[in-house]
Amino acid sequence: MDKSLDARMRAYRDAGVKQVVLGLADVDGVIRGKFVDLSKLEGLMAHGGGFCDCILGWDVNDQLYDRGTYTGWHTGFPDTHYRLVTDTERTIPGEGTPYFIGEFVDEAEDFHPVCPRSCLRRVLTRLGDLGYTARSGFEYEFFVFKETPESIREKGYRDLTPVTPGNYGYSVLRATTQSEAFNGLMDYCREFEFPLEGLHCETGPGVWEAALSASEGVEAADQASLFKNFSKVYFQRRAELATFMAKWSMDYPGQSGHYHFSLLDGEGKNAFAAIEPGDVPDTARYALGGLMHYLPEWLPMLAPTVNSFTRLVRGAWAPTSASWGIENRTAAFRFIPGDASRQHVENRVGGADGNPYLVAAATLGAAALGIEEKIEPIAAVVGNAYDQEDPMGSESRFSPTLRQAATRMGESNAARMVFGDAFVEHFVSTRIWEAEQSERSVNDWQLDRYLEII
Repeated sequence: MDKSLDARMRAYRDAGVKQVVLGLADVDGVIRGKFVDLSKLEGLMAHGGGFCDCILGWDVNDQLYDRGTYTGWHTGFPDTHYRLVTDTERTIPGEGTPYFIGEFVDEAEDFHPVCPRSCLRRVLTRLGDLGYTARSGFEYEFFVFKETPESIREKGYRDLTPVTPGNYGYSVLRATTQSEAFNGLMDYCREFEFPLEGLHCETGPGVWEAALSASEGVEAADQASLFKNFSKVYFQRRAELATFMAKWSMDYPGQSGHYHFSLLDGEGKNAFAAIEPGDVPDTARYALGGLMHYLPEWLPMLAPTVNSFTRLVRGAWAPTSASWGIENRTAAFRFIPGDASRQHVENRVGGADGNPYLVAAATLGAAALGIEEKIEPIAAVVGNAYDQEDPMGSESRFSPTLRQAATRMGESNAARMVFGDAFVEHFVSTRIWEAEQSERSVNDWQLDRYLEII
């Protein structure tokens, strides 16, 4: 055992730590993991470990994909190697239990072919080769209910009770009335080392919006992944329940998962900063060109569920095609002017249901290609983007269903170049599977519409 590992283990024992928690994000962004004893941790820290690769081969309901390419019944579901990312260590608030982020790795190379975190790191390496580091942060809208995992099932996921009634967007009344919960969540996130820079009520009963603090590299997605999973822990311990579905009710706007980013050059300066006020510098302009050109092809990485597409409709604060504008929230990509440190781009396409690693990978990968290829974006949208024709025609319009979007991504040569054939084939197959599960079900709308009259 090396001295640093020996010192760490001794410090754990001196502090009374008996076990730790490790977690790895699956294709859908769900964190899978386990508690492990300190005796096991020593080996994991020194050599890594093995985890059944079924967690890369099943859906959110633990149903195995019948057409998986990377893993499936045809492979026998062997262990795949993973490592603990030791510098991600933090302590679970209120427990004193250390927590580590894990990442799948290919034993022959640094990047695992289908691991979402590895996918993002591959893109960050590409950006690094161009001389840039990503600085970014996520913001999420989510609904909170006075419900438990048991009660939502008893109610059949219908007639749920929100923590507060009415449409109270940005309401100080609602936030201060709920100050114990608001303060508690911000304290919890700060202590868990994924701090929020802002938290407020959004429009709708019991809907909140949280903006995570910006950070560099993969850390922004790490923090977003932890926030999505452990904010649910925070609320469930209060006998409440949070959802990050893209749209849980057709009565309200969808829940977004916007991604804000800029690129830092080799000197640590913001490459999106303007020399003259109001300018959009070349690097930012080419990045926008890449977003507009490639993200329509890679839409499932931003909209990964059947439910995602109920949000991407006209007039619902979500885009329906690739467009950009300066301080324009009707566009898919909002260029936000400001001082040298603040000027950046907001990707407004993704919903709250997106896997943070894949949202960041798609966004930064498209931006990188735009910079490499010097893609000029079309003119910025002025006014309501919904009322304007798509200057790029069908190429810029988002596919209306998950199946169509996944098929389109499978045909994207650019996706294969940036993310690798193995990732694209496996990920696309998982999204086709997700579409099939919906197509095989009878829902309430079909019963209400057809049962008697047809």
